Amino acid sequence: MLLALMVVCLSASAQFEKGKWIVNPSVSGLALNHNSAADRTSFGLQAQGGAFVADNLALLINLGAAWNAASTDMDLYQAGVGLRYYFDKVGIYMGGNVGVDRMEYGHDLGHRTLFSFGFEAGYAFFLSRTVTIEPAAYWTHNKDCSDYGLKVGFGFYF
Repeated sequence: MLLALMVVCLSASAQFEKGKWIVNPSVSGLALNHNSAADRTSFGLQAQGGAFVADNLALLINLGAAWNAASTDMDLYQAGVGLRYYFDKVGIYMGGNVGVDRMEYGHDLGHRTLFSFGFEAGYAFFLSRTVTIEPAAYWTHNKDCSDYGLKVGFGFYF
């Protein structure tokens, strides 16, 4: 089993080379995302796509949304850019991003747009040469609140 895992990790490194592309849709929250300002849980979707600008370093564009169902509804829409660094040959990655968060408040209470930044750490587990399952922990912060949680995504490397 250990030998098979090592072979998968070694073959995975070829996908992190300069010139390769990545597409990464993910589901965040799943009752594990917690917003510190509103003290509530949400469900969200996110999509990332980008290119490896150097070996093990990807430049990404991010789009996301999170919906809340509470007495003080607040939906969140995000757009931004980020970098992700893959530690050579193992699939572990760390990343950071900056973006714009638009918060839509329910019951005609208006909206607010703020700049944000965030970090994530995860693992790209290769199911095949080009498809991964990517669990990750993340944290984002803007002027109003911090948001942290777990997400699971699929990565497509080509």
